[in-house]
Amino acid sequence: MRPYHIYYIFLIATVICLGCSSPKPERDNEKKVRPNILLILADDLGWSDLGCYGSEVATPNLDQLAYDGLRFTQFYNTAKCFPSRAALLTGQYAQQVGAHETFRKNWLTKNTIGSTLEQAGYTTFWSGKHHGPDHPVDDLGFGGYYGLWSGASNHFNPGLQRPGEPVPAQKRVRKWIIDGEVQEPYTPEDRNFYTTDAFTDAALDWLKKTEDDAKPFFVYMSYTAPHDPLMAWPEDIAKYKDTYSDGYESIQKKRFEKQKQLGLFDATLELSTPTYTPWDELSDEEKGVESEKMAVYAAMIDRLDQNIGRVIDQLKSTGDFENTLIIFLSDNGASAEVVEIDGTGEIGTVGEWTSLGENWANVSNTPFRYYKNFSYEGGINTPAIVHWPGAVPKGHIERIKAGHFIDMLPSLMNVANQDVESITSSLELAGRPLLLPSDENVNRQLFWKWQDGRAVRDGHWKLVAKGKTSWELYNLKEDPFETTNVALANPEVVDQLASDFKSWKARVVPNVED
Repeated sequence: MRPYHIYYIFLIATVICLGCSSPKPERDNEKKVRPNILLILADDLGWSDLGCYGSEVATPNLDQLAYDGLRFTQFYNTAKCFPSRAALLTGQYAQQVGAHETFRKNWLTKNTIGSTLEQAGYTTFWSGKHHGPDHPVDDLGFGGYYGLWSGASNHFNPGLQRPGEPVPAQKRVRKWIIDGEVQEPYTPEDRNFYTTDAFTDAALDWLKKTEDDAKPFFVYMSYTAPHDPLMAWPEDIAKYKDTYSDGYESIQKKRFEKQKQLGLFDATLELSTPTYTPWDELSDEEKGVESEKMAVYAAMIDRLDQNIGRVIDQLKSTGDFENTLIIFLSDNGASAEVVEIDGTGEIGTVGEWTSLGENWANVSNTPFRYYKNFSYEGGINTPAIVHWPGAVPKGHIERIKAGHFIDMLPSLMNVANQDVESITSSLELAGRPLLLPSDENVNRQLFWKWQDGRAVRDGHWKLVAKGKTSWELYNLKEDPFETTNVALANPEVVDQLASDFKSWKARVVPNVED
């Protein structure tokens, strides 16, 4: 039997039985009883935006984690920022904790990955974006927090105009939490401030301060890149100056071919029908703007990877890397949303809010259809990397199991040797075994409902719709890109899944009176 057929943590495919080396000093011995955990979340990152998922963007650090670890082809978020973050941290659908319609309501639970792992003896820290009203430390049980207590902000200056600089492009002033204090506005004095760098700096500072702790650590790094506004350092943008001048078709074709070469998909599959405007129909000026936007977007991903590399270097320097479980995800697919804010017109700079737009979002989500906010694969399928030396099969691509953000809390509790049953009564995975052979067919249903998007998946069947349109049915085993609607040929499947969706929705939408 192959090593990766032994045991997996349910749907993140990590092995519980980690072979520990012989005891060293007391601190190392205690920390090796259970692994450290690093959970990294990107914001609005498309499925194909990493090199290990087909991209031309330089992401060597994440690529190495993938090639030395595990990649999923079917791991799901909720199609939207704040519901995904709620599901990820609580192990429940966003509907169950009141985060399915607005980010302005407090979550209806205080059980989070932070609070449960802290109870299990972990030190916990959260750096980056929250996008909810609950306080990460006081309400959600984390030991420390630094970052954006809101949605999206200016990457170079989330606060007020600084002398000698343009007015920072932003929707509105956002709340930040710095050193435990709420700041609104937060105007960094450091002219070298950039959100991705700052979130990493905070996490590294915390790791260094807790370096001698006997306890294992859990660090949640919730980045805002590459969410708009598209802003990046000039030296990063320069790397991609001419990369995208050939247009949408060229980049998407290259990405899809690379995905097949990497073994992510069967070589016989055909790409879903593109929805972008043909490049040749754009004027020269439009081509220049579009290629510049994508260059900045790529630079943001490049910088994200650079910062993840900084964290990896820190873990290696302290000897913690080999005993750290690292998980990387995105909160939804690439975004087709476009924000219109008056600015300086200089794409990529502090004074201009630029959005990626529908055309490049279609390319970023290659090979899938649609984007953020939709319940099709392009909106809900995330690149998912799991790295844990000695426990995760090296270079394995998981094509069978379908995971979801709600799986993360019980899975990490299991990794931490915490009694999962203590809170499973409130979780979707209540009563399910967390250890399964990797090739076992997992009989489970997954559900989605965000705005006009709705879907239910049962095995290889997926029922999906947008707006008030009729249900569409896809066989994801044969048609993973949702190109052929087989609803008319399978009316009984449509009726059953539609009924299941209705029952699920009635069950999980919370009673706001309670």
